[in-house]
Amino acid sequence: MIGLLRAARLVAGKDLRIELRAREITVSTTLFALLVAVLTSLAFFIDDLSGRRVAPGVLWVAIAFAGMLAVGRTWARERDQDAIRALLLAPIPRAAIWLGKAAATLLFLLVVELFLVPVVAVLYQVDLAAVWPQLSLLCLLGTIGFVAPGTLFGAMSVQTRARELVLSVVLFPLTAPALLAGVVGTRELLAGAPFEDILGWLRVLFAYDLVVCTAGLVLFGPLTSE
Repeated sequence: MIGLLRAARLVAGKDLRIELRAREITVSTTLFALLVAVLTSLAFFIDDLSGRRVAPGVLWVAIAFAGMLAVGRTWARERDQDAIRALLLAPIPRAAIWLGKAAATLLFLLVVELFLVPVVAVLYQVDLAAVWPQLSLLCLLGTIGFVAPGTLFGAMSVQTRARELVLSVVLFPLTAPALLAGVVGTRELLAGAPFEDILGWLRVLFAYDLVVCTAGLVLFGPLTSE
């Protein structure tokens, strides 16, 4: 386990150092997510009631599309000069590659959400002062549920021609439970539901995260063996 975590830290550190130099993924993904939120806000007449109803869907749609872009760009770096082959031939556990890439991508998306959530709150006139701890937990668990399978299938599609199409066709249906739980949990939270109602959706997200993270650790090696 110690060797796995150390190797995963090295893989994640590599991606983070590249991003600190290039700032390619976080900047482009943040701008894309903000554009989705702003353009969507122009289609609705926003008051306090409609804002609370529409904001959860807009937030999670933006997170989903930003996540797809981040996953694709993270693995696109490994495609250049066939770097994916060198990574797979490195003397580290294959599961560590998945874990490191997933951790780096998760951090990228959390940075995006730091900008996205306040902008959505302003555009849709939503007061987050009293609900930000629960909303942060919903976003964290939902993002993990998107990134974990995204990292797994992103590696499988890195060598395909229509990789973005293949990834979206596979990933969106697979991550539907996380996205739906995130949307409904956020809607109930903004509607003033008691924490017990939110807790049920948090449990759904945690259970889904546990399944997809276990699948990523177990399946990454066999799926990338060829």
